[in-house]
Amino acid sequence: MKRQFKPVSILVASFLMLAAGAALAQASGITRTVVTRGDVSVPGREAVVVRAELAAGGQVGRHTHPGDEISYVTEGEFQLLIDGQPPRIVKAGESFVIPAGTVHDGHNAGSTAVKLIGVYVVEKGKPLATPAP
Repeated sequence: MKRQFKPVSILVASFLMLAAGAALAQASGITRTVVTRGDVSVPGREAVVVRAELAAGGQVGRHTHPGDEISYVTEGEFQLLIDGQPPRIVKAGESFVIPAGTVHDGHNAGSTAVKLIGVYVVEKGKPLATPAP
């Protein structure tokens, strides 16, 4: 017997997947809001500009990006952990660059949120961030 999916079932499943993704983002302490995205001169890549906030006491979680990240901290400070490098404190007015595929994390041990602007030059069609072990 062939099973057919009803549109309502697909809609409910889609909602649950989105809700789970939002809960994971909140649990990690980071929220990313895409400001804009657009094509760049490299075929198959796009630039994504993001406004991000790392909650007080929050942790981003180890992850990678399918392209380079260039970020500028506008408020607060946090500890940036990049595999193979010593931990680094990044403060408001400072920036950092993380090459494509590099595993990294961020911890905000402070009592106020950290805000930053991130520019990602990434492969089109891939998730902006992927969890890493």
